[in-house]
Order: sequence, then structure tokens, then C-alpha cells
Amino acid sequence: MPLRLHNSLTRRVEEFVPADPARVTMYVCGPTVYNYVHIGNARPPVVFGLLARLLRRLYPQVVYARNITDVDDKINAAAKEAGVQIDAITGRYAKAYFEDMARLGADAADLTPHATQHIAQIVAMCERLIANGHAYAAEGHVLFDVASYADYGALSGRSVEDMIAGARVEVAPYKKNPADFVLWKPSSDDLPGWNSPWGRGRPGWHIECSAMAEAHLGETIDIHAGGNDLMFPHHENEIAQSTCAHGGKVFARYWLHNGMLTFDGKKMSKSLGNVLVLHDLLDRYPGEVLRFLLLRAHYRQPLDWSDRTLAQARATLDGWYTVLRDLADVEVAAHERKLPAEVEAALCDDLNTPEAFAVVARLAAAARAATTPEAQRAAKADLLGAADMLGILQHDPEAWFKQTVGAHAIDEVEVQRQVDARVAAKKARDFAAADRIRDELLALGIVIEDTAQGPRWKVVKPGE
Repeated sequence: MPLRLHNSLTRRVEEFVPADPARVTMYVCGPTVYNYVHIGNARPPVVFGLLARLLRRLYPQVVYARNITDVDDKINAAAKEAGVQIDAITGRYAKAYFEDMARLGADAADLTPHATQHIAQIVAMCERLIANGHAYAAEGHVLFDVASYADYGALSGRSVEDMIAGARVEVAPYKKNPADFVLWKPSSDDLPGWNSPWGRGRPGWHIECSAMAEAHLGETIDIHAGGNDLMFPHHENEIAQSTCAHGGKVFARYWLHNGMLTFDGKKMSKSLGNVLVLHDLLDRYPGEVLRFLLLRAHYRQPLDWSDRTLAQARATLDGWYTVLRDLADVEVAAHERKLPAEVEAALCDDLNTPEAFAVVARLAAAARAATTPEAQRAAKADLLGAADMLGILQHDPEAWFKQTVGAHAIDEVEVQRQVDARVAAKKARDFAAADRIRDELLALGIVIEDTAQGPRWKVVKPGE
């Protein structure tokens, strides 16, 4: 079935037609590694990782690149504050980023280019832009001449004057125009720097992604994606410099942008003290709960994050895992776990994950209602096939309910001993002892469920 995506550049949903169906290319802006990322930074790799997964179903080869920005003034400041070398900061937080993405189930990129490994390509692109009249050197800087590119502002839909007014533009005497942006800047001896025709220096932020995308995916790529906070200035500047460096060729044929996260309806910001660090959240909640919540809303819409929405996400997954636990004896072979057509249709409709999860809910209800072995196996296979595509229900059901995160540890042998003791107390009609055991376990965040198959227990307060 055809894949339809919302193209931010044209502002409409279009059928996706790659330039070369034998090699589909996608570039997603990655993190600047000076600290742990916040939960909003996790939305693009989860959402567009799912897109990469879908593309691989539809095309024989997909090349998915997600970069690491490892040269930046924020990194310099973090290294100076910690009293360590720059690479100590970038190495530590890049490693943490990869580990945290894995815990979220975010699809790994095929390529992870680092900015510091592409200095030669960055310098070469700057030289090309100067040579063709789209950039100029001034006082050790190289700047892009915005006036030389007539289509500047097409992505964000704003005029140059509006963009200057709405952005914190550095006004410097060496600029021809206040909107001109830095491609290369000088470095003092205490900062990272590389030799260049304009003296020792380092790249600007925007040129890094253009050079890395060109080096690994070519002059024109199929999809460029990231958060909508990057639309201006980052993506706008990428289009300008790449188009001009490539003789007018289209840089990216489809632009995709995800919406931002809010916290209890308010914008996340350091000034409000409501920025949620992903690394910390993963110590408090299973990664699958965070992943489900990141995907639950349509990717282009804002996503509100709160304790309430986290609890709802956990409760939904608990319900679906309960279905799988009840069908634990129903064997489903790997080849039977196929993606249901309804789920694929939802994802091909501009990654409509809310509809995909609605289908999963219906599949779970069908599996719960199935009575014959054949119906149970078919329903379970459909549920697992849908879940595999969405990256959920990837745990053993019993392990899911007994998992703990962070420093909160549960002695499963001891808990089971207590559960067995409660069963014995009830048989002996010592209900006071049975209630006492139940209450003691509940205080530890463990709930006992009495079922027709016998008592089962689960952790309901992971990490507390």
C-alpha cells in the first residue's frame, strides 16, 4: 500500500515516492552531547525510527543516518565547568545516549556520523560556497550570504525580516546582513580547533549536518526529519547552504517534523524547572512505558507528559500483557507473527500511531474473547505481529509484571514464599494472617491477584 507523509515544505500530506526505490535515504538530526538528553529529545529517534522500520518493509534498502554533534559551545562550557577535556564530555554523553535509546527500543541508525570526523568535508563545503558567491570570509569567520539565496524562508514560511526579529541573531560588524549565519568561526587556544584556509577554527552548527548528509547520503536525500523546533533556523539554514553548495539541487525531498512535549500543559523549560531528563525517567519507569507514551499521540501533534499520562500508559500496557499472560500456553510460531493489514494501513497514513494502537486494543480484546484453541492462536499471533512492529509487548508477560527499575529491588523467591504463605493461611481460614501478608506486600508495591488459575503477583510501583 502507498505510504503518505506530511511534507513540512509543501505543508500537505503527499504520497512518498523515493528518488531511487532501491536505496531510500533518511537523515534525522541527533543530539548535541554535552549532557543527558531530555524526554523531548527522545521523540524524534522513537518516531522516525518507527518510520525507518516501516520503510524497510516497503523498500529493499533503507539508509538511515542520525548524527552526533560533538563540537559545540555548550560542550566547551560543560568541559570547562567539569575541568576535563572536551572528548571526556562527548564520549560520556554519547555513550549514555546510545544506551538510553536502546532502553527505549528506538531503532538504531545505519550510520551515526560525528561532526568532528567530517571537518575536511565541512571545510570543502565552505570553500565551494565562497567560490560560487554564496558565502564570504571575514575576520576568521565564514558566513553564508542569505541575500544570495532567493528561497530563504520557504520551509518556515517566514520572511527574512520576521526571522531576524524572532531569532537571537548575533549582530557583528563583519556581517553583510544581520541574518547571515556562521559556517566557520575562529577558535582560541583553549577551544577545539582545526586548521583551515581562514585560520584555526571550528564549524558552525548548521554546516555540520549538511556536510554529513552529503558525505553519507548524497547531494539529494529522500527524507530529512527532526523536531519542529529545528525548522528555523537549523533546517532553514541547511536547505540554503546545501542547495547553494550543490548547484541548486534539491537538498531533501520530504521534510518531517514532530511536535513538542509539554509537561502538565506547560512548555518544558529550565526556567520553569520542569525539564524531564530521559536518563532519570528510565530509572523510574520501564522503557516500554516511555516508548508507548511517546508514540501514543500523532507525531505532528504536541504531546503532554505528566504522572497521569504515564500511569495511563502503564495501565494500558498492563492490560495487554495480562491478555498475553492468560494465553501463555497458546503457542505461536515466529512466522505466524505477521503485521495485520489494519496496522500497516494506519502507519502508512502519515504514521497514524493513535489509530495503530486503537487496532492493537481491538486485537487484544479479540484475543481475550477467543475461546477455541484455533481462535486464540490466530488472535495472539495478530496481537504479537502488531506489537512487534510498534516495539511494544516485547517482554515475557510474567517478567513484565515482576520487573523493577532503578534501585528498587524485589526478591522474587521471598515474594513467592509470602504468596504461598498467604494461600496456606487462607486454607487454614486464618484470614487475618492472609490479609496481613497481602498488606505487607502492597506496602512494597506488590499486588496479589486471585485468579481461577491461582494467585499471581505483580509490581505496581516500580522504582519507588
